Amino acid sequence: MWRLNKVRHKAGQQGGSLEELRLKRRENERALRQARRDRQLVSKRLLLNEDEEQPDVSMDTAPGGHDIVSLLHKLQHSGTEKEAHLKALSKVLRDPSAQLTFIKHENSMHLLVGLLTGSNAQCRLQAVRCLHELSHSSHTNVAPACLPATPYLLTYLSGPSTKFTELCLYTLGNMCPDSDVVREKLLAQGIIPALASCIENQRHNLAVVEAAAFTLSQLLQARDAPEKIIPIVLKSTLPSHLLSVLTPDPQFGLAPAIECAWCLHYLICSTEDNKELLAQGALSQCSSLLVSLGGAVTEGNKEDGIELLIWPLLRCVGNLLSSCPEEDLNAQLTDAHLPASLCALVQAYLHTLPALARETVWVLNNLTAHSTEFCSALLTLNLVPGLIQLLPFSQGINTMILRILANVAHKKKEFCVQLVQLGLLSALCATLKMADQEMVIQSLDILFMMTVSSPVVAEEFVRQGGLSLLEVLQYNGAAEMRQRSTYLLEKHLLSYQQHITVDNMPNP
Repeated sequence: MWRLNKVRHKAGQQGGSLEELRLKRRENERALRQARRDRQLVSKRLLLNEDEEQPDVSMDTAPGGHDIVSLLHKLQHSGTEKEAHLKALSKVLRDPSAQLTFIKHENSMHLLVGLLTGSNAQCRLQAVRCLHELSHSSHTNVAPACLPATPYLLTYLSGPSTKFTELCLYTLGNMCPDSDVVREKLLAQGIIPALASCIENQRHNLAVVEAAAFTLSQLLQARDAPEKIIPIVLKSTLPSHLLSVLTPDPQFGLAPAIECAWCLHYLICSTEDNKELLAQGALSQCSSLLVSLGGAVTEGNKEDGIELLIWPLLRCVGNLLSSCPEEDLNAQLTDAHLPASLCALVQAYLHTLPALARETVWVLNNLTAHSTEFCSALLTLNLVPGLIQLLPFSQGINTMILRILANVAHKKKEFCVQLVQLGLLSALCATLKMADQEMVIQSLDILFMMTVSSPVVAEEFVRQGGLSLLEVLQYNGAAEMRQRSTYLLEKHLLSYQQHITVDNMPNP
């Protein structure tokens, strides 16, 4: 059902080498997205030229500076062969040393911009290819040298050619991370409205939407983005366009949705209250898609790539939940299946991607922190037993599970009794024996909430032999554990031990 659809608009020769080229590009892009999971990553992408029979140019045989000079001379004087010379130049520009030679050569960029703006469509395409090779350079002084071309690249975003537009977008995106000057120029030249218009006009063009979102994500990860870029983006139509791509339509493909979800994540985590995004339904849209993905995973559909969309969506929902006013939460979250979908994702990725499972329970914690309704849903949907079974797991999962259960216990006294009936007390007896100090302290906190809520809970804990566990902590635990266990024993539990002892005495 869910899959990373391949972009099929590319023109080029047929054959095994081209198919391998396409797969290589997709694998590279997938690896870049994968690297974004645990940290923000500014990356560059190189669109491979599918018209070449031998795409990989060996650096041992790559032409050097002399060939750059020769090709520039030929481009200045040749007529019908300009396209061939530009194609050769794009190959030469894969060599880092050749890139430096090119930008240092007098009038080289002026010549390339002239060909970019000329009347020959094929020469324009090859000129963009040369700029794209330059934008992928590891030398930070190359991107500023390409600034004379950026106004034309932005103008061409409204053009009809998918391949041409895609090349322009990735070229612009590659230039963004290298220089504050480049970003400032692009902002002044109107890159934000240009990207908004591009996504709006190319809404159903997978490759272009993905490329536009990639370029936007490069801008949003800049150090000065919260001050200089994000306010402009929030005032534009881009957020609504990004949200419109988050549609649970399997035919639309996941790749554009992944890029747009990361853009939303960068916007959300850099904004304090997220009022604009909440007003546009970002929480509702992201959570609805999570529910759809959770349903697909529950049915056993874990096709390659689906987790790459789940990652940014979880971060979007988790951060939006923390900034959403409590009184607006029910209006924002209308799908009651969200807790069940989150629990399904935890179970699905617990062993294969524990970091993803941990992120999922973090969202579940934020969901239950201020919502009695969703705490109740965990109980009525019988999701608590599955959560209790996760308490032995480490890697931060079990501590977050305890927080979720504490949220439930804190909401209502009746919930505490239900948690006892579902076996939480016996689970707490096990967690109190753990070596993890945080687990023990959180267990004591939940135990306090539950025993205070109802005498029935306190009596049941004593019956299960919980007092001896607290006595061990009282004398052998760390200071914080000793304090909590002593308070529980002396203020709430010892009296119940006396009652139970009297009740169990034989009749004379």
